[in-house]
Amino acid sequence: MTRATARLRRTASALLAMTLAGVSLGAGLVLAPAAQADEVRDKEYWLGESGITKAWEVSKGAGVKVAVIDSGVDAGHPDLKGAVTGGYDVSGAGTANGQKTLGIKPEHGTLVATMLAGRGHQPATASPSPSAAPSPGAAPSTVGPDGIVGVAPEAEILSVSTWLGSANPAGKTDQDQIPEAVRWAVDNGAGVINISLGSTTPQWPQSWDAAFLYAEQKDVVIVAAAGNRIGGNLQVGAPATIPGVLTVAGLDRRGVASVDSSSQGISIGVAAPAENLLGGLPGSGYAEWAGTSGAAPIVAGVAALVRSKWPEMSAKQVINRIVSTAKDAGPPGKDPLYGFGVLNAEGALKDSVPEAAANPLGSISDWIRVHRRGNLATPAPAPSPDVASAVPTLPDPTVPAAVAPSQRDSAIGAAVVIGSALLFVVIIAVAGFQLRRAARDPRLAREDPDTGVFDAVDSGGKHS
Repeated sequence: MTRATARLRRTASALLAMTLAGVSLGAGLVLAPAAQADEVRDKEYWLGESGITKAWEVSKGAGVKVAVIDSGVDAGHPDLKGAVTGGYDVSGAGTANGQKTLGIKPEHGTLVATMLAGRGHQPATASPSPSAAPSPGAAPSTVGPDGIVGVAPEAEILSVSTWLGSANPAGKTDQDQIPEAVRWAVDNGAGVINISLGSTTPQWPQSWDAAFLYAEQKDVVIVAAAGNRIGGNLQVGAPATIPGVLTVAGLDRRGVASVDSSSQGISIGVAAPAENLLGGLPGSGYAEWAGTSGAAPIVAGVAALVRSKWPEMSAKQVINRIVSTAKDAGPPGKDPLYGFGVLNAEGALKDSVPEAAANPLGSISDWIRVHRRGNLATPAPAPSPDVASAVPTLPDPTVPAAVAPSQRDSAIGAAVVIGSALLFVVIIAVAGFQLRRAARDPRLAREDPDTGVFDAVDSGGKHS
């Protein structure tokens, strides 16, 4: 690699890393005023409007691990007590068990985690009681009546910390961190991966190919945010453009495609609420926020509900169930603003859905075969030796090479070419002979325009 090439790669990587963190917060983060926790619960309008409270009649996400690849999660938040069961730092910058990022408060990751799997908490003035009644229509009985309740309140969170958006003290770029994060999540039992991070470019580094292929082969559902226009994403950016990923667009409070807190693109699978959201902050606080970063965990939570209800269901069938039951919006059928439609959690858990032959959002395996043309990515680096990791099923993905023609095919082809050349030479020779003969003959030939018959005429133009 030349010095110029290395410099170009570092520049491109830095730009992508900057947008990975920046776009996710582009729609803004507004600290909520000091409010009672039950007031926070009352603001979770998406639980009812997206059919989540009805879906809880079927599943609450028990037994499913959801990896949150983000800035880190504060597992000490009251609404996440017992929810974060594991974590890992892929940044190399000194995070502790994936739950706190050195030098950066894990605000974003905590917002995502509470919306996805928050469990609420008991009021400070009340004695803990498993029979405490939740707010009307709010949450399962296992969830505290106050604070944030997530879409999948019985799911487990795996926090995978990254350092994106500024210079990483450890020197690891997004090209290193993202594939390592995906691999670690897969190897540590995640059935669903939430990536509320995005970039302003639809392309992704080739170094990501093998990791996303690995997740596909291990049957993991990956949910990603489409990005926000206010953050610079007029079109969906990677990793939400990777085939097979369930990409989530954003809706405003009216249920219409959000102008600021969403983007558009053919890779969008479904749309979910992205404005007037509420999540937990490190410590015990809450914040109002907006963006597809918040819409993604709503959908990832529904994926966890489905996987909990049907543990043997494949990832492609989980995705198919979510997009097939979505309520069509915008132009009929799939479109670049809503994808297949607006999220319908109740339908995803209760409707009868025909089995799909393939992932309706494509396959990274097929994409690699067509577009990389054998120039495949270097496999993603494995987690550090002190972290348990399964042996990769496909450490070196390969694409079938084109088969060379047989000698018989080559011989036939050569014979056809030679025969055609000889025929052409014969035609030219005959034509030349006829021309010389006509030149020596005083009579000429004229074609009758009506009959097409050639008559012999003399030089005077009279018929012979």
